[in-house]
Amino acid sequence: MLLVRNIRLPLSCPDPEAEALRRARKLLGLPPSRAAGGGVARLSVDARHGKPVLVYTIAITLNDEGEESALAGASPCVCFTRRPEFSFPRGQAPLAHRPVVVGLGPAGLFAALLLARQGYRPLVLERGPALAERTAAVARFEAEGILDENANIQFGEGGAGTFSDGKLTTRHGDPLCAYVTAALLRHGAPADIAWRQKPHVGTDLLRGVIAGIRAEIESLGGTVRFHTALTGLTVRGGALAGIRTTGGDIPCERLILAVGHSARDTFGMLQRQGLPLQCKPFSVGFRAEHLQTEIEKSLYHGAAGHPALPRGEYQLSQHVEGGRCVYTFCMCPGGTVCAAASEAGGVVTNGMSLHARAGRNANAAVVVSVDGRDFGEDPARAIAFQRQLEQAAYRAGGGGYRAPAETVGSFLDGRGRLDLGAVQPSYPRGVTPCDLGGLLPDELAGALRQGLAAFGRKLAAYRAPDGVLTGLETRTSSPVRLLRGRDLQCADLPGLYPCGEGAGYAGGIMTAAVDGLRCAAALMAGCRPAAGD
Repeated sequence: MLLVRNIRLPLSCPDPEAEALRRARKLLGLPPSRAAGGGVARLSVDARHGKPVLVYTIAITLNDEGEESALAGASPCVCFTRRPEFSFPRGQAPLAHRPVVVGLGPAGLFAALLLARQGYRPLVLERGPALAERTAAVARFEAEGILDENANIQFGEGGAGTFSDGKLTTRHGDPLCAYVTAALLRHGAPADIAWRQKPHVGTDLLRGVIAGIRAEIESLGGTVRFHTALTGLTVRGGALAGIRTTGGDIPCERLILAVGHSARDTFGMLQRQGLPLQCKPFSVGFRAEHLQTEIEKSLYHGAAGHPALPRGEYQLSQHVEGGRCVYTFCMCPGGTVCAAASEAGGVVTNGMSLHARAGRNANAAVVVSVDGRDFGEDPARAIAFQRQLEQAAYRAGGGGYRAPAETVGSFLDGRGRLDLGAVQPSYPRGVTPCDLGGLLPDELAGALRQGLAAFGRKLAAYRAPDGVLTGLETRTSSPVRLLRGRDLQCADLPGLYPCGEGAGYAGGIMTAAVDGLRCAAALMAGCRPAAGD
């Protein structure tokens, strides 16, 4: 793929995307017949001199990929990226039983996909249901407040990332990101995820992609068992020998544990079995909603509303007194705040967007960091802290999984009011006015107020007093980490591969998927497939 940078066009250009593509091809000296495809990799606005200018980076692929490297020197603005090639060595010791993957979120899904493609016929266990049943359970909860603790926004096929913006952005430089992207494209993800700087799939399209990957796993000899939760591990001679599940005992000498960040019962089981869990940093706070148009005015200034511009996104952070960091997380342009509870009597918020990102509001988590020092380095206390906040939010909402909410101006002043203006809350179960600061420890509430005030100095939309805060957001990441060694196996239990967000080694769809691939590759490096099972 070729990237052609710094193509600058005025706002008055009638079809700027087409013109940017034409200029990129001209710079490369390419007739249209040689180009296999192309699109906008990045679009920004340069408003430094008072007259906004659109600045494009264009991605071009050729019918003959071998010609791309020769064109990389056509201009200082042109660079070439090569598609990586992958090889996955396998060991010689045969497995007695096929490997087991627990959890069908991004980490487990991609671990199972690689194992299946390499002939290992994995057995995949998922405590929740398949997507159609899961989606129906989520819709029932949103409409009626009937919570299924194993079929919700946290649990079920696809994991928590299924109900999100489907972001694939990551600072992770691992070449395996390209493997993930190729698999997503093969199963129907939008073509532009191959080149966009900030690729996203959208929750609506992501569901079909996930179902397609699962179908490939099954077509290659893998087996997926839904409604089957892990309840224990069987150890013999200091190594993994089997697992206990709600569907019965299963012999197993290689297990990829990819249970996600909300599997509190699994974390408790691991701790009772004496495995090396430790606290890891996570964050708590709430969802902030603003009008999407106001976000774009803050970002694009005079260019806001131009049809060529993408939906405005932002990422903000501020270090505050006491050494904590307040930051925005999982920003969803044109999205909605969703009801993400997975335990009875607790309220949890999250955010998601459809692929089009066409909703009226933007939302993002506004959260403050906590770590093991806040809990005496006790993982059980960290989990209990999350649960206590969620139960407090449920009580403050008045039951029925309504969420406590407060407008930004009220929160900054500590008034506990919901003075609605242009921004209408999108949380589906409804909201109840509340003093959100009163639900959090004083230090954390104070840090969030400092952070929000600083955000208002950085982004004009955050100065609007009618922005809505809906609480609480507690599941930003796993509160625990299950220690593993260089071979990616559990430090105290050979054969167990802690994997993904739940184990404390990823954050987001792409990094979790890559960690799943890395764990599967490590497993294969030590053994070859079972002869029969």
